[in-house]
Amino acid sequence: MEFTIKVVSPEKLQTGLLVVGVLTGAPLSPSSRAVDEASQGGLSKLVSKGELDDKAGSTVLLHGLAGVAAERVLLVSFGKAGAFGDRPWRDAFAAIGGALAATVAKDAAIVLDETALPSGRDAAWALRQAGRIVADGAYRFESPGAEKKHKKKHGAAKIAFILSNTGEALEEALRQGRAIAEGMALAKDLGNLGANVCTPAYLADIARGLGKQYKFEVDVLERDDMEKLGMGAFLAVAHGARQSPRFIVMHHRGEKPYKGKGGKPKSHPVTLIGKGITFDSGGISLKPGAEMDEMKYDMCGAASVIGVFKTIAAMALPLDVTGIVPATENMPGGNASRPGDVVRSLSGQTIEILNTDAEGRLILCDALTYAERFKPGCVIDIATLTGACVVALGKIPSGLLANDDELAEELTQRGMDAGDRVWRLPLWEEYQDLLKSHFADMANIGGRFGGAITAAAFLSRFAKAYKWAHLDIAGTAWLSGDAKGATGRPLPLLAEFLLARASKGKH
Repeated sequence: MEFTIKVVSPEKLQTGLLVVGVLTGAPLSPSSRAVDEASQGGLSKLVSKGELDDKAGSTVLLHGLAGVAAERVLLVSFGKAGAFGDRPWRDAFAAIGGALAATVAKDAAIVLDETALPSGRDAAWALRQAGRIVADGAYRFESPGAEKKHKKKHGAAKIAFILSNTGEALEEALRQGRAIAEGMALAKDLGNLGANVCTPAYLADIARGLGKQYKFEVDVLERDDMEKLGMGAFLAVAHGARQSPRFIVMHHRGEKPYKGKGGKPKSHPVTLIGKGITFDSGGISLKPGAEMDEMKYDMCGAASVIGVFKTIAAMALPLDVTGIVPATENMPGGNASRPGDVVRSLSGQTIEILNTDAEGRLILCDALTYAERFKPGCVIDIATLTGACVVALGKIPSGLLANDDELAEELTQRGMDAGDRVWRLPLWEEYQDLLKSHFADMANIGGRFGGAITAAAFLSRFAKAYKWAHLDIAGTAWLSGDAKGATGRPLPLLAEFLLARASKGKH
């Protein structure tokens, strides 16, 4: 899919499909009005007759509209003027993305009126979001080795955004949107693959391939390396699996080198840690069989980190970012860890394993300790960590917990910008009491209540050396039912966060 920006009168543009937006209860935007006037009121008459629903994302397809050069015109509702904002705007573009993916037209143009944007949003924001949403609308997962489902070639390959002006900043915003969509596509592919394909070794190979393609550093630790380091918590999860674990470390060096004291290079990278359980059976604490197939998605945190590295590398983002992916299966083998086992983490703290299905925190805690060596500016871990988070928040926002208010607010705002929202939960000291153990420094579960919070409270014990935030994406990383599949979240949030940091020169 090729994106361009054009400054042209939309009614005069020869294209297979022209997309025009309408806001119910408001005058037509200047570009929409130009199309309406060229068609002698064709659009306004249709709207006045109620042919276009006022629900955001509703569409009407018109063929051969008189006075308009385009072969087809897609009229899209942006909803009611009184309720217009980010969400209906995104709903409209999601509909546009679906329509462009299904059309027989080979090229299309979208009228993007700067005067018809949500309050407080500019054209650069609109192009980044629109580019990402439209490109994501064309995503289709094809299982390796399976017969192609989508033999008929539908979808516009060339898409122009019609604006009143252009410039390097707007061109860059559109490139950013495309790069975010490409990262999301990779994250979705990794999540949707079966666990027999997407193994820890496979994730390591994907990371190495990206590093080679985009010239960033990738280090992969094997089991022997982890044993030498003393990653007892991580390896406790890997004991029952025949698939060998991997500990993947990626470095995107985007900042210009600068010298600290003594003339030594100094950097405080943003560090992202993604939970990489490529299949979670629960271990000895075996999960129920129903919907266990969806536990292939337990590596979506890892997928989002690998995906966002593709995004930032494609954008050549001027920011230092480190990515860490602890990857293993959690299986009930004869050598698997048992409830009641006590293990020593990389930090030296001991952990009593009361439930082997609370394994994500065990691999993350060693990753959090490992991250200290990079002297990070901040650390964000991303994990499909707890069903309790889904119970608390549903499947709309990701859960957010943090030891730093400024970082939490920054992530919350970037989530709003991306339409990839989070909701902060408390991380009060009282929750630490629920992790007490008679036989170790802590237990790996905190009882029946507040499970999403006690999981984060556990992780916080390993994140005291830096500013840290935890994203629980158990409810947002994939969908079930008819729309079953990985969502690519929270990659849009992470991308907006990193873009904002880079623009401010903030570590």
